[in-house]
Amino acid sequence: MKRIGVLGLCIGVALAVGISGGAQAGKADDTLNVAVSGESATLDNYKIASREGLIIARHLFDNLLYKDLDTNTIVPALATSYRFVDDLTMEFELRQGVKFHNGEAFDADDVVYTINMVTAEDYGTRYRIVVDWIKNAEKIGPYKVRINMAKPYALALEMLAGPLPIYPKDYFESVGASKFGTAPVGTGPYKLIDLTPGTRWILQAFDGHYADSPKGQPAIGKIDVRVLPEANIQYAELLTGKLDWIWRVPPDQAGKLKRSPKIDVLSAPIMRIGYIHFNVNAGTEDIPTRKKEVRQAILHAVDRQGIADAFVGGSAKVVHTACNPAQFGCMQDVAKYDYDPEKAKALLAKAGYPDGFETELLVIAPRPQAEAVAADLAKVGIKVRLNEQQYAAAADKWRAGDAVMIFSNWGSYGIGDMALITSNFFGGGVDDLVQDPQLTEWLNTGDTATDANVREENYARALKTIAENAYWMSMWNFNVNYAISSELNFTPHPDEFARWFKSSWK
Repeated sequence: MKRIGVLGLCIGVALAVGISGGAQAGKADDTLNVAVSGESATLDNYKIASREGLIIARHLFDNLLYKDLDTNTIVPALATSYRFVDDLTMEFELRQGVKFHNGEAFDADDVVYTINMVTAEDYGTRYRIVVDWIKNAEKIGPYKVRINMAKPYALALEMLAGPLPIYPKDYFESVGASKFGTAPVGTGPYKLIDLTPGTRWILQAFDGHYADSPKGQPAIGKIDVRVLPEANIQYAELLTGKLDWIWRVPPDQAGKLKRSPKIDVLSAPIMRIGYIHFNVNAGTEDIPTRKKEVRQAILHAVDRQGIADAFVGGSAKVVHTACNPAQFGCMQDVAKYDYDPEKAKALLAKAGYPDGFETELLVIAPRPQAEAVAADLAKVGIKVRLNEQQYAAAADKWRAGDAVMIFSNWGSYGIGDMALITSNFFGGGVDDLVQDPQLTEWLNTGDTATDANVREENYARALKTIAENAYWMSMWNFNVNYAISSELNFTPHPDEFARWFKSSWK
């Protein structure tokens, strides 16, 4: 609370003395000044953990296809056309005359090299769900490729339009994977011209970006992205004109920033939801969350809507399914667990814990939210130690079965389909500590079917089972607040990928 009070004082003083003229500094030198909170050790799109790093990557790289969220259509990008030969085979005609940032010409070799490299187990693609549907790629001609699928996959086009960019074969082979992560080369609308490893990236408009790109030609000359973990510094620099764009602004601070005539605050719904996942199979035999009644008690013990109102704000509402209600297949007719501490205590007693127990909560979410969860659990006798970790370390601990519960959030790569969340955590992969063969079968059927009705039927079975067994506690859906210079044209989208390449100065 003290930090918020100091911030309010800073904003009040800034407004009182009329700090506003500097907000045009970015426009004056044609540089979009951006601040983010999360670091990124690499700009290799296939190994990035942070959303901020992925946003930068989408300015540097292009894909075979592109998802236009304004029309909700998938359109050609590096490919000019595609066709399904059969359920397991796709062919692409490639665009000619495209250049990488270093002058290399783009052709079929780059596509085949990239896809075969990142689908190999030893490459270490962070999110295997992005690539595990691909068997391999092969060259059919100088500008024609075939993708052979390991399984039918309903989201093949979505993946090719989003998290599957194309790398330059010759350059990648010459510098290696590690160097490529800090000196990337793509065909995107911006190229990297300078960086401070992990904390600052300067991008420059690529004047060789191909003419018919669905991303268009960049209207802003440079983008300067800095990691500023301290929110107060972000707000102060925005107010004084050193920054033009920040995001994930808490609702109370967004209200304060709105008072400046040189700042616009935009709010947009997103695919992201918060969740607590329970370890029910891995680790030691005596962990309490092995018992269904304990998991149900935890769901009843936490005032999710109250926490959302206090710390998330906007239109955040409690979610009852292991997916976002806005996603395809995410029906809501499942068992629901209302806030009921007395019922929670009764369930704990039934499970053999009348006096509660002590446990650990692995935390990637904001600490105030985790503290509120811990406070609610303490009221029913569950004493929680909070163990805050960065995503990579937390994921390793979870996958090793060394965590009882994990509190995080998931954005589904911004894709409006529950395959990108439910199947990740219950489809038999590394994040699935339930490992229920029936769940895996239902989800696999939903993920591979091309018939929408078949997909929905199987997803419904899976969601009901997950809720009935309390394998997962969805917390709430999210909106994101952006605070930007009033001189900037910027449109937010629900996939949480800032499209600065679509931005311009007023």
